[in-house]
Amino acid sequence: MRWKGPHFVKSLQFIRPYLHERRHVILLGIVCLIIVDGLQLFIPRIIKRVVDGLTLARIDASGLLAEALLIAAMGLLIGVFRYGWRQCLLGTSRRVEEGLRNALFHHLQTLSPAYFDRVRTGDLMAHATNDIMQVRMATGMGMVALNDALVMGTAAIGFMAFINLRLTLFVLIPMPFIVFGTRIFSRKMHRRYQAVQGAFSELTEAVRERLAGIRVIKAGNREESEALRLEAISSAYIRKNIRLVKITGAFFPMMALFTNLSLAIVLLLGGRQTILGTITPGDFVAFISYLWLLTWPMMAMGWVTNLIQRGAASLERIGRILDTRPDIRERPDARALAEVQGEIVFDKVGFGYAETGEGVLADIDLVVRPGQVLGVVGPQGSGKTSLASLIPRIYDAGSGQVRLDGCDVRDLRLADLRAHVCFMAQEPFIFAGTVRENITFGDPSADGQRLARVLEAAALTDTVAGLPHGLETRVGERGVILSGGQKQRIALARALFKPAPVMILDDPISQVDMQTGAKIAHSLRELAGRHTVVVVSHRLAAVRFADQIVVLADGRIAARGTHAALLRQGGYYARTYRLQEYAAPPERQPSLCT
Repeated sequence: MRWKGPHFVKSLQFIRPYLHERRHVILLGIVCLIIVDGLQLFIPRIIKRVVDGLTLARIDASGLLAEALLIAAMGLLIGVFRYGWRQCLLGTSRRVEEGLRNALFHHLQTLSPAYFDRVRTGDLMAHATNDIMQVRMATGMGMVALNDALVMGTAAIGFMAFINLRLTLFVLIPMPFIVFGTRIFSRKMHRRYQAVQGAFSELTEAVRERLAGIRVIKAGNREESEALRLEAISSAYIRKNIRLVKITGAFFPMMALFTNLSLAIVLLLGGRQTILGTITPGDFVAFISYLWLLTWPMMAMGWVTNLIQRGAASLERIGRILDTRPDIRERPDARALAEVQGEIVFDKVGFGYAETGEGVLADIDLVVRPGQVLGVVGPQGSGKTSLASLIPRIYDAGSGQVRLDGCDVRDLRLADLRAHVCFMAQEPFIFAGTVRENITFGDPSADGQRLARVLEAAALTDTVAGLPHGLETRVGERGVILSGGQKQRIALARALFKPAPVMILDDPISQVDMQTGAKIAHSLRELAGRHTVVVVSHRLAAVRFADQIVVLADGRIAARGTHAALLRQGGYYARTYRLQEYAAPPERQPSLCT
C-alpha cells in the first residue's frame, strides 16, 4: 500500500519505543485475539453437525442440548478472551497515545521561541489532540483489524477449501478486485486525510483565537462578522471532509458489493452442489457461515486501510515537529555554571530576526559590572527587548559575543544559565490558577514571610488583600479577572520570588500608575549591589537610579551615562524625561534622588 512511504516509515521510530516496551502485552493480546478467531471459526463446524444430524435424523434432544451447551461455552470463552485482547491491544494504543503526547510536549518545550513565532497555537493543539487520537486508533483497532484480515481471513478460506475447493475458488474471484481497488483508493485517501488534518488545524486556531479575544470582539461589535469568518473556515473544513467521504464512501460499498457477489456465487453453485449431493446441507450452511466470517476480514481490509491512512498522515505531521531541532542549542562541550558574579559584557553584538531578515541590533559594546543596575531605554522598535533577550539566550546573537563572567553564554549549559538569570518578559503571562500559584510557580517551599516581602516589593500587598480570597483567589484564563497593572505586578512578584544573580526586567512598570511605579522603582533600587539588574523601560522613573543607562536608537547605542549626565546631554532621554515629568501630576511626581 502507498501509506508505507519513506516519511511514514521514518515516523514509525517515534512510536516504536512504546510498542517495544509493551511487546509481551501485545503478544498476549494477539494470542487472545487469535483464540477468539479460532473459536468463532469452529462454531460453523458445530452448526454443520447439527444440520446434518437433523437432516438425517441422527440427533436427538440430548444431542441438541449438548451442542447448544458447547456453543454457549465457546461464547463464554470468546467473551473472556475478547476482554483480554481489548485490555492488551487497546491498552497499548492508550500507552502510545500517552507517550506520544508527553514526547510532543517535552519536545515543544525544547524548541526556541522563534519556532513559536512561526507556528500557530491552533496547529499545535490539533497535533496534540486530533492527530494523536488518529495514531492511537491506528495502533489499537488498526492492529486488531489487520490481524483479523490476515488470520481470520486466511483460516476462513482454509475451512471453506476443506468443505469444497472448487466452490472456494469461485468465491475468491472478487478478491483481486478488492486488492486492486484498495491500492487505488489508498493513494487518494492519504492525500485527502492530510488535507482534512490541515483544515482541522486551521479551524482549531480560528476558534481558539476568537474565544481568547471574545472581549475585543464584543467591544468592537464584531460578533456577526467574526461568526461569518468562522463559518467560512468551517465550510472549508467540511468541504475537505466531503471530498474524503467521497472516497471512503465509495470504498466501503465496494467491499460490500464484492462480498455479496461471493454470496450470490455460493447460493448458485453451492445450492446446486447440495441438490446433487456433492456437499451436505450442513456443509452448505457452514460454508455460508464461513463466508459471513470472511466478510469481516474483507471489510477489515478497507477499515484498516482507513485507520492506517489517518494514523500515517497524523504520525507524519507529528514526526515533522519531533524532527524539528531548536535554534538555540547547547553545545556538546557546554560548561557547567556553579556560581555567578554577574558581570555582563556585550562585545560588538549584532542581531536580526531570521523571519524578517532585517537587522535589529548592531555594534553593541557594553559592560555591566557585578551588582550594577543597567537601564535600557529608547523609542519603540529600537531593540531594547531584543538586547535583553540575548543574555538568557532566548535568542542568540548573530555576531559578536554576549559574555557572563567572561564566558560566552553560548558555551554554557542552558539550564545553568537560565537558573542564574531571572527574566521577566515584557508581556506578562498569567496562568489560570491562584495568585499564590502564579507567584510561587508551584514552589511548595514558599513561606508566608517570603511571600509578604515579595508582595510588598511588587506593590501588591493592598491589591491581594482586596481580592475575594486573597492569595488563593483564582484568576481565570490568562488572569481574566485582573487588570493589566495587576498582571504586570504578579509577573514582577514571580521574578522577585526567586531572585537570581542576574535579573532582567522588561518594562516592569509600564502598566501601573505613577505612585505605584515609584514604589516598584524603590524596590528595584534595593536589588542593587546584591544582584546585577537590567531594567528595560519606557518609563524613565524605573531607570533613573541606574548606575548606567543606555539609549538605543535604530539598534545602536545612541547615548550612555547616568541619569544626570544624560539630562545634561539633551537628546531623546532629556526630552522624554521632561515630557513624562510634565505629564505626572505634581503630587504624584516621585522623588527618587534620595
